[in-house]
Amino acid sequence: MTFDPAAATQAYIDTLSAEELALARDYTTGNHWLILGGLLVSALVTWLIVRSGVLDKVAAYPKEGRRLLQTFLVAVVFLIVSSLIALPWDIYTEWWRETQYGRTSQPLGDFLAQGAISLVMGAVVGGLFLLGIYTLLRLAGRMWWAWGGAFLAVITAFMLLISPSVIEPIFNDYEPIPEGEVHDAVMELAADAGVPEDRVFMFDGSRQSNNFTANVSGVGSTARIAISDVAMGEASLDEVKAVTGHEIGHYVLGHIWRTVLVISLLAMAVLFLTARAYPWFARLFGTDAEIADPRSMPVFIFVIGLFSALSQPAMNTLTRVGETEADAYSMEHVGLPDAMASALIKTAEYRYPLAGPVEETLFYTHPTVENRVRAAMDWKAANPDRDQGAAE
Repeated sequence: MTFDPAAATQAYIDTLSAEELALARDYTTGNHWLILGGLLVSALVTWLIVRSGVLDKVAAYPKEGRRLLQTFLVAVVFLIVSSLIALPWDIYTEWWRETQYGRTSQPLGDFLAQGAISLVMGAVVGGLFLLGIYTLLRLAGRMWWAWGGAFLAVITAFMLLISPSVIEPIFNDYEPIPEGEVHDAVMELAADAGVPEDRVFMFDGSRQSNNFTANVSGVGSTARIAISDVAMGEASLDEVKAVTGHEIGHYVLGHIWRTVLVISLLAMAVLFLTARAYPWFARLFGTDAEIADPRSMPVFIFVIGLFSALSQPAMNTLTRVGETEADAYSMEHVGLPDAMASALIKTAEYRYPLAGPVEETLFYTHPTVENRVRAAMDWKAANPDRDQGAAE
Protein backbone atom coordinates (compact mmCIF):
# COMPACT_ATOMS: atom_id res chain seq x y z
CA MET A 1 0.00 0.00 0.00
CA THR A 2 1.29 3.45 -0.91
CA PHE A 3 2.16 5.58 2.10
CA ASP A 4 -0.16 8.60 2.40
CA PRO A 5 1.48 11.58 4.20
CA ALA A 6 -1.85 13.38 4.66
CA ALA A 7 -3.49 10.36 6.27
CA ALA A 8 -0.45 9.72 8.45
CA THR A 9 -0.47 13.34 9.60
CA GLN A 10 -4.16 13.14 10.45
CA ALA A 11 -3.53 9.93 12.38
CA TYR A 12 -1.05 11.73 14.61
CA ILE A 13 -3.43 14.67 15.11
CA ASP A 14 -6.19 12.20 16.00
CA THR A 15 -4.15 10.99 18.98
CA LEU A 16 -5.11 14.29 20.62
CA SER A 17 -8.52 14.24 22.25
CA ALA A 18 -11.13 16.94 21.68
CA GLU A 19 -10.54 18.11 25.25
CA GLU A 20 -6.78 18.41 24.69
CA LEU A 21 -7.30 20.37 21.49
CA ALA A 22 -9.81 22.69 23.17
CA LEU A 23 -7.41 23.34 26.06
CA ALA A 24 -4.55 24.04 23.67
CA ARG A 25 -6.82 26.36 21.67
CA ASP A 26 -7.80 28.32 24.78
CA TYR A 27 -4.22 28.57 26.04
CA THR A 28 -2.81 29.67 22.68
CA THR A 29 -5.56 32.21 21.99
CA GLY A 30 -5.07 33.61 25.47
CA ASN A 31 -1.37 34.08 24.73
CA HIS A 32 -2.30 36.16 21.70
CA TRP A 33 -4.51 38.41 23.81
CA LEU A 34 -1.72 38.79 26.36
CA ILE A 35 0.26 40.72 23.76
CA LEU A 36 -2.41 43.42 23.72
CA GLY A 37 -2.79 43.20 27.48
CA GLY A 38 0.94 43.66 27.93
CA LEU A 39 0.89 46.82 25.81
CA LEU A 40 -1.99 48.24 27.87
CA VAL A 41 -0.18 47.46 31.13
CA SER A 42 2.97 49.04 29.71
CA ALA A 43 0.99 52.17 28.85
CA LEU A 44 -0.41 52.32 32.38
CA VAL A 45 3.06 51.88 33.92
CA THR A 46 4.40 54.63 31.66
CA TRP A 47 1.61 57.02 32.63
CA LEU A 48 2.04 56.34 36.36
CA ILE A 49 5.80 56.89 36.29
CA VAL A 50 5.53 60.08 34.23
CA ARG A 51 2.79 61.48 36.48
CA SER A 52 4.63 60.57 39.68
CA GLY A 53 7.65 62.66 38.73
CA VAL A 54 9.97 60.11 40.36
CA LEU A 55 12.46 60.24 37.50
CA ASP A 56 12.54 64.04 37.68
CA LYS A 57 13.73 63.75 41.27
CA VAL A 58 16.35 61.15 40.39
CA ALA A 59 17.60 63.20 37.44
CA ALA A 60 18.04 66.23 39.69
CA TYR A 61 20.14 64.34 42.25
CA PRO A 62 23.63 64.13 40.66
CA LYS A 63 25.57 67.36 40.55
CA GLU A 64 25.98 69.21 37.27
CA GLY A 65 28.43 67.55 34.90
CA ARG A 66 27.70 63.99 35.96
CA ARG A 67 25.51 63.16 33.00
CA LEU A 68 26.57 59.51 32.74
CA LEU A 69 25.78 58.89 36.40
CA GLN A 70 22.47 60.70 36.04
CA THR A 71 21.45 58.58 33.05
CA PHE A 72 22.46 55.33 34.74
CA LEU A 73 20.59 56.16 37.96
CA VAL A 74 17.46 57.15 36.05
CA ALA A 75 17.63 53.90 34.08
CA VAL A 76 18.07 51.73 37.18
CA VAL A 77 15.24 53.43 39.05
CA PHE A 78 12.97 53.27 36.02
CA LEU A 79 13.62 49.55 35.48
CA ILE A 80 13.02 48.70 39.13
CA VAL A 81 9.93 50.88 39.58
CA SER A 82 8.32 49.75 36.31
CA SER A 83 8.96 46.09 37.19
CA LEU A 84 7.40 46.49 40.64
CA ILE A 85 4.32 48.23 39.25
CA ALA A 86 3.88 45.48 36.65
CA LEU A 87 4.52 42.67 39.15
CA PRO A 88 0.83 41.69 39.57
CA TRP A 89 0.51 41.36 35.81
CA ASP A 90 3.70 39.29 35.62
CA ILE A 91 2.49 36.99 38.40
CA TYR A 92 -0.80 36.50 36.57
CA THR A 93 0.70 35.87 33.11
CA GLU A 94 3.88 34.01 34.00
CA TRP A 95 2.84 32.02 37.06
CA TRP A 96 -0.89 31.91 37.92
CA ARG A 97 -2.09 31.40 34.37
CA GLU A 98 0.66 28.88 33.64
CA THR A 99 -0.30 27.01 36.78
CA GLN A 100 -3.98 26.93 35.82
CA TYR A 101 -3.14 25.38 32.45
CA GLY A 102 -0.72 22.88 33.96
CA ARG A 103 2.27 24.43 32.23
CA THR A 104 4.26 24.90 35.43
CA SER A 105 4.54 23.35 38.87
CA GLN A 106 6.89 26.02 40.20
CA PRO A 107 5.94 27.29 43.68
CA LEU A 108 5.10 30.98 43.85
CA GLY A 109 7.93 31.58 46.30
CA ASP A 110 10.51 30.17 43.90
CA PHE A 111 8.98 32.15 41.03
CA LEU A 112 9.27 35.38 43.03
CA ALA A 113 12.80 34.56 44.20
CA GLN A 114 13.98 33.97 40.65
CA GLY A 115 12.13 37.10 39.57
CA ALA A 116 13.99 39.12 42.20
CA ILE A 117 17.32 37.84 40.87
CA SER A 118 16.24 38.72 37.33
CA LEU A 119 15.18 42.19 38.50
CA VAL A 120 18.57 42.95 40.04
CA MET A 121 20.47 41.62 37.04
CA GLY A 122 18.14 43.38 34.63
CA ALA A 123 18.45 46.70 36.45
CA VAL A 124 22.24 46.62 36.26
CA VAL A 125 22.62 45.24 32.74
CA GLY A 126 19.62 47.18 31.43
CA GLY A 127 20.90 50.35 33.09
CA LEU A 128 24.24 50.01 31.31
CA PHE A 129 22.51 49.28 28.01
CA LEU A 130 20.26 52.32 28.31
CA LEU A 131 23.28 54.40 29.28
CA GLY A 132 24.81 53.38 25.95
CA ILE A 133 21.64 54.19 24.01
CA TYR A 134 21.26 57.63 25.57
CA THR A 135 24.93 58.36 24.97
CA LEU A 136 24.36 57.58 21.29
CA LEU A 137 21.27 59.79 21.33
CA ARG A 138 23.43 62.72 22.43
CA LEU A 139 26.53 62.06 20.37
CA ALA A 140 25.46 60.37 17.12
CA GLY A 141 23.05 63.03 15.89
CA ARG A 142 20.17 62.15 13.61
CA MET A 143 21.68 58.75 12.78
CA TRP A 144 21.61 57.55 16.39
CA TRP A 145 19.05 54.87 15.48
CA ALA A 146 21.50 53.18 13.07
CA TRP A 147 24.27 53.20 15.67
CA GLY A 148 21.72 51.99 18.23
CA GLY A 149 20.88 48.94 16.13
CA ALA A 150 24.55 48.09 15.75
CA PHE A 151 25.07 48.61 19.49
CA LEU A 152 22.20 46.23 20.22
CA ALA A 153 23.77 43.58 17.97
CA VAL A 154 27.05 43.82 19.89
CA ILE A 155 25.29 43.61 23.26
CA THR A 156 23.13 40.69 22.08
CA ALA A 157 26.18 38.77 20.88
CA PHE A 158 27.97 39.48 24.17
CA MET A 159 25.00 38.32 26.25
CA LEU A 160 24.72 35.18 24.13
CA LEU A 161 28.40 34.56 24.71
CA ILE A 162 28.24 34.77 28.49
CA SER A 163 24.73 33.43 29.02
CA PRO A 164 25.54 29.67 29.15
CA SER A 165 28.34 30.05 31.66
CA VAL A 166 27.29 33.12 33.67
CA ILE A 167 23.52 33.68 33.52
CA GLU A 168 21.72 30.40 32.85
CA PRO A 169 23.41 28.45 35.71
CA ILE A 170 21.92 30.96 38.16
CA PHE A 171 18.44 29.69 37.33
CA ASN A 172 18.99 26.04 36.40
CA ASP A 173 21.42 23.17 36.91
CA TYR A 174 23.15 21.92 33.77
CA GLU A 175 24.67 18.46 33.95
CA PRO A 176 25.97 15.82 31.54
CA ILE A 177 23.35 13.36 30.35
CA PRO A 178 23.45 10.31 32.67
CA GLU A 179 25.28 7.26 31.37
CA GLY A 180 23.11 4.84 29.44
CA GLU A 181 21.62 4.28 25.99
CA VAL A 182 20.21 7.80 25.79
CA HIS A 183 23.62 9.27 26.61
CA ASP A 184 25.35 7.07 24.06
CA ALA A 185 22.82 7.83 21.30
CA VAL A 186 22.93 11.59 21.88
CA MET A 187 26.73 11.67 22.03
CA GLU A 188 26.96 9.70 18.81
CA LEU A 189 24.74 12.23 17.05
CA ALA A 190 26.76 15.11 18.50
CA ALA A 191 30.07 13.56 17.43
CA ASP A 192 28.79 12.98 13.88
CA ALA A 193 27.88 16.67 13.66
CA GLY A 194 31.16 17.88 15.16
CA VAL A 195 29.52 19.08 18.37
CA PRO A 196 31.94 18.63 21.32
CA GLU A 197 30.77 16.16 23.93
CA ASP A 198 31.08 18.75 26.68
CA ARG A 199 28.63 20.98 24.82
CA VAL A 200 25.58 18.72 25.35
CA PHE A 201 23.65 18.90 28.63
CA MET A 202 20.48 18.00 30.44
CA PHE A 203 18.95 20.72 32.63
CA ASP A 204 16.21 20.88 35.24
CA GLY A 205 13.74 22.75 33.05
CA SER A 206 10.93 21.25 35.15
CA ARG A 207 11.80 23.82 37.80
CA GLN A 208 10.06 26.50 35.73
CA SER A 209 8.04 24.67 33.10
CA ASN A 210 6.29 21.38 32.37
CA ASN A 211 6.77 21.93 28.64
CA PHE A 212 8.57 19.40 26.45
CA THR A 213 11.57 21.50 25.38
CA ALA A 214 15.20 21.59 24.30
CA ASN A 215 17.31 24.52 23.15
CA VAL A 216 20.57 25.84 21.79
CA SER A 217 22.22 28.76 23.55
CA GLY A 218 25.52 30.60 23.43
CA VAL A 219 27.81 31.43 20.53
CA GLY A 220 31.25 30.29 19.49
CA SER A 221 33.08 28.33 22.15
CA THR A 222 30.20 28.73 24.64
CA ALA A 223 27.45 27.39 22.34
CA ARG A 224 25.70 24.37 23.77
CA ILE A 225 22.72 22.07 23.37
CA ALA A 226 20.50 21.55 26.41
CA ILE A 227 17.60 19.11 26.76
CA SER A 228 15.04 19.62 29.52
CA ASP A 229 14.54 16.86 32.06
CA VAL A 230 10.86 17.02 31.07
CA ALA A 231 11.75 15.90 27.54
CA MET A 232 14.15 13.29 28.89
CA GLY A 233 11.47 11.91 31.19
CA GLU A 234 8.61 11.82 28.67
CA ALA A 235 10.36 10.88 25.44
CA SER A 236 11.30 7.52 23.97
CA LEU A 237 14.88 6.93 22.86
CA ASP A 238 14.00 7.66 19.23
CA GLU A 239 12.17 10.85 20.21
CA VAL A 240 15.22 12.05 22.13
CA LYS A 241 17.37 11.32 19.08
CA ALA A 242 14.99 13.16 16.74
CA VAL A 243 14.76 16.21 19.02
CA THR A 244 18.53 16.23 19.56
CA GLY A 245 19.00 16.14 15.80
CA HIS A 246 16.76 19.20 15.55
CA GLU A 247 18.81 21.12 18.12
CA ILE A 248 22.06 20.05 16.47
CA GLY A 249 20.60 21.50 13.28
CA HIS A 250 20.30 24.91 14.93
CA TYR A 251 23.87 24.56 16.20
CA VAL A 252 25.44 23.43 12.91
CA LEU A 253 23.46 25.81 10.68
CA GLY A 254 24.46 28.85 12.75
CA HIS A 255 20.94 30.12 13.31
CA ILE A 256 22.02 32.21 16.29
CA TRP A 257 24.21 34.45 14.15
CA ARG A 258 21.45 34.94 11.61
CA THR A 259 19.11 35.87 14.43
CA VAL A 260 21.59 38.45 15.76
CA LEU A 261 21.81 40.04 12.30
CA VAL A 262 18.05 40.24 11.86
CA ILE A 263 17.57 41.58 15.38
CA SER A 264 20.05 44.33 14.56
CA LEU A 265 18.22 45.29 11.36
CA LEU A 266 14.82 45.20 13.04
CA ALA A 267 16.20 47.25 15.93
CA MET A 268 17.33 49.93 13.49
CA ALA A 269 13.84 50.07 11.99
CA VAL A 270 12.18 50.17 15.42
CA LEU A 271 14.51 52.91 16.68
CA PHE A 272 14.01 54.91 13.47
CA LEU A 273 10.24 54.80 13.93
CA THR A 274 10.62 55.58 17.63
CA ALA A 275 12.59 58.73 16.81
CA ARG A 276 9.74 59.91 14.57
CA ALA A 277 6.88 58.93 16.85
CA TYR A 278 8.33 59.95 20.22
CA PRO A 279 7.16 63.61 20.21
CA TRP A 280 3.54 62.56 19.68
CA PHE A 281 3.65 59.97 22.45
CA ALA A 282 5.45 62.39 24.76
CA ARG A 283 2.55 64.82 24.42
CA LEU A 284 0.09 61.97 24.90
CA PHE A 285 1.67 60.92 28.21
CA GLY A 286 2.24 64.49 29.32
CA THR A 287 6.03 64.80 29.50
CA ASP A 288 8.10 67.72 28.27
CA ALA A 289 11.34 65.68 28.16
CA GLU A 290 13.13 65.63 24.81
CA ILE A 291 14.06 62.20 23.51
CA ALA A 292 17.75 62.56 24.52
CA ASP A 293 16.77 63.53 28.07
CA PRO A 294 16.94 60.50 30.43
CA ARG A 295 13.57 61.60 31.86
CA SER A 296 12.07 60.50 28.52
CA MET A 297 12.83 56.87 29.39
CA PRO A 298 9.30 55.65 30.26
CA VAL A 299 7.80 56.99 27.03
CA PHE A 300 10.88 56.07 25.00
CA ILE A 301 10.76 52.45 26.17
CA PHE A 302 6.98 52.25 25.68
CA VAL A 303 7.27 53.38 22.05
CA ILE A 304 10.08 50.91 21.42
CA GLY A 305 7.95 48.15 22.94
CA LEU A 306 4.97 49.12 20.77
CA PHE A 307 6.92 49.00 17.52
CA SER A 308 8.71 45.84 18.63
CA ALA A 309 5.35 44.15 19.14
CA LEU A 310 4.26 45.26 15.68
CA SER A 311 7.47 43.83 14.20
CA GLN A 312 6.95 40.41 15.77
CA PRO A 313 5.45 38.82 12.63
CA ALA A 314 8.72 39.52 10.81
CA MET A 315 10.79 38.04 13.65
CA ASN A 316 8.41 35.10 13.92
CA THR A 317 8.84 34.38 10.21
CA LEU A 318 12.61 34.19 10.62
CA THR A 319 12.23 31.87 13.60
CA ARG A 320 9.82 29.59 11.75
CA VAL A 321 12.27 29.33 8.85
CA GLY A 322 14.97 28.30 11.30
CA GLU A 323 12.71 25.70 12.93
CA THR A 324 11.82 24.26 9.52
CA GLU A 325 15.49 24.04 8.60
CA ALA A 326 16.32 22.35 11.90
CA ASP A 327 13.52 19.81 11.40
CA ALA A 328 14.86 19.09 7.91
CA TYR A 329 18.37 18.66 9.33
CA SER A 330 17.07 16.09 11.81
CA MET A 331 15.27 14.22 9.04
CA GLU A 332 18.38 14.11 6.86
CA HIS A 333 20.89 13.20 9.57
CA VAL A 334 18.82 11.18 12.05
CA GLY A 335 16.07 9.83 9.83
CA LEU A 336 13.31 9.26 12.40
CA PRO A 337 10.21 11.00 11.00
CA ASP A 338 7.73 9.11 13.19
CA ALA A 339 9.74 9.83 16.32
CA MET A 340 9.88 13.49 15.33
CA ALA A 341 6.12 13.50 14.75
CA SER A 342 5.31 11.87 18.09
CA ALA A 343 7.67 14.27 19.89
CA LEU A 344 5.99 17.22 18.20
CA ILE A 345 2.56 15.98 19.31
CA LYS A 346 3.76 16.40 22.90
CA THR A 347 4.24 20.13 22.27
CA ALA A 348 0.64 20.55 21.10
CA GLU A 349 -0.39 20.96 24.73
CA TYR A 350 0.90 24.52 24.74
CA ARG A 351 0.91 25.40 21.04
CA TYR A 352 -2.41 24.81 19.27
CA PRO A 353 -1.55 22.46 16.40
CA LEU A 354 -4.24 23.40 13.88
CA ALA A 355 -3.88 27.18 13.54
CA GLY A 356 -4.50 28.69 10.12
CA PRO A 357 -1.86 30.44 8.01
CA VAL A 358 -2.76 33.97 9.12
CA GLU A 359 -2.59 33.12 12.81
CA GLU A 360 0.64 31.21 12.26
CA THR A 361 2.21 34.16 10.43
CA LEU A 362 1.21 36.72 13.04
CA PHE A 363 1.81 34.85 16.28
CA TYR A 364 3.68 31.56 15.91
CA THR A 365 7.43 31.33 16.50
CA HIS A 366 7.29 27.73 15.22
CA PRO A 367 5.34 26.26 12.33
CA THR A 368 2.17 24.62 13.58
CA VAL A 369 2.53 21.05 14.82
CA GLU A 370 0.27 19.92 12.00
CA ASN A 371 2.57 21.48 9.38
CA ARG A 372 5.71 20.10 11.03
CA VAL A 373 4.28 16.61 11.29
CA ARG A 374 3.18 16.82 7.65
CA ALA A 375 6.74 17.80 6.65
CA ALA A 376 8.08 14.76 8.53
CA MET A 377 5.54 12.49 6.83
CA ASP A 378 6.39 13.99 3.42
CA TRP A 379 10.05 13.20 4.09
CA LYS A 380 9.10 9.65 5.09
CA ALA A 381 7.17 9.18 1.86
CA ALA A 382 10.07 10.53 -0.22
CA ASN A 383 12.74 8.53 1.61
CA PRO A 384 11.35 5.08 2.44
CA ASP A 385 14.82 3.50 2.38
CA ARG A 386 16.28 6.09 4.77
CA ASP A 387 13.63 5.94 7.49
CA GLN A 388 15.66 4.39 10.30
CA GLY A 389 12.56 3.90 12.40
CA ALA A 390 10.95 1.73 9.72
CA ALA A 391 13.47 -1.04 10.24
CA GLU A 392 13.00 -1.22 14.01
